[in-house]
Amino acid sequence: MLRYFFLTTTCTLALAGCVSAPPVLETQALVMAAMETSPAGARGDAADDPAVWLHPADPAKSLILGTNKQEGLVVYNLDGTEAARLPIGLINNVDIRQSPDRPYDVAFASNDQVNAISVFLIDRATGTVSHRGEVPTGRIEPYGICSAREGNRDYAGVTYKDGTVEIWAVSASPLELAGQLVKTVKLASQLEGCVFDEPQGLLFIGEEARGLWKLSYRDDAPAPELIDEVGAGAGLVADVEGVSIWRGKDGAGWIVVSAQSEDRFVVYDRKAPHTAMGSFSIGENSGLGIDKVTHTDGLDVFSAALPGYPRGILTMQDDGNPKSGVDQNFKVVSWADIEVALGLPALEAE
Repeated sequence: MLRYFFLTTTCTLALAGCVSAPPVLETQALVMAAMETSPAGARGDAADDPAVWLHPADPAKSLILGTNKQEGLVVYNLDGTEAARLPIGLINNVDIRQSPDRPYDVAFASNDQVNAISVFLIDRATGTVSHRGEVPTGRIEPYGICSAREGNRDYAGVTYKDGTVEIWAVSASPLELAGQLVKTVKLASQLEGCVFDEPQGLLFIGEEARGLWKLSYRDDAPAPELIDEVGAGAGLVADVEGVSIWRGKDGAGWIVVSAQSEDRFVVYDRKAPHTAMGSFSIGENSGLGIDKVTHTDGLDVFSAALPGYPRGILTMQDDGNPKSGVDQNFKVVSWADIEVALGLPALEAE
């Protein structure tokens, strides 16, 4: 049975009895998931990365898109029930940009079965998700992906296991599908998670064994800048996986990164010098029968209000449900709980 919950569920150290394990770091906070989706639908390592879509007229009809990297895209309602399944191939990561200037929104996914950017259109009136087609990258195994929209044009950031990150300009509509490689940057080792910060002109990238980087992606030759390094003290450990942003006004907000091997999430200031604000783990919510979150790969932070979540949500892949590689799914945490747990100021959303 699916469990969902629309009340604040913060679990602090004083209430540590409501979770299954103590924090790894002395200062690490604990929160609980408020909802979980049904399983992604395959045994073993299946679920990977989510993205949230806001229904423009009725937030209750908003969706969570999740990848099943053994099959394709799974679409969930906000209560965690499955709304649709698109078995289009071995996609790994997914990201969305919404555009009120057109009747559809665009989602990109990295498809390593056909070495391409898979493109999906989301009808802004009905929420129907359709597979538009592929933009071949010409490079083996596109791994991570993130999207941006600037000047009425869509962009995809694609990361690879050899440390390459590409920026593609993509034209996607019911009548057109085309892509052009704009820029290529090389880091030293395997990359996956990434997120565009368009107001600041930055692309944040996780190098799995090294740390969190940023690129000024509008530069002719962007130079990577290291924000935080694995083992440097803020709690970041390998593998550095999902990367996303809680977006406040005027460039304020928070970067959230999954530190996979310690079941931990590290939060940084969105503004330079990107100070580490603390870390947290997601413990068992025994009241709702939701297991703890372990070994997270992809995640998405969504700062708009949703029913029951006035401050937005963090949604993430859970490696084990409850055992590793079994019935992997996606969990949802109220962003208000994270603010309380880490003592973050309640910023105005973008």
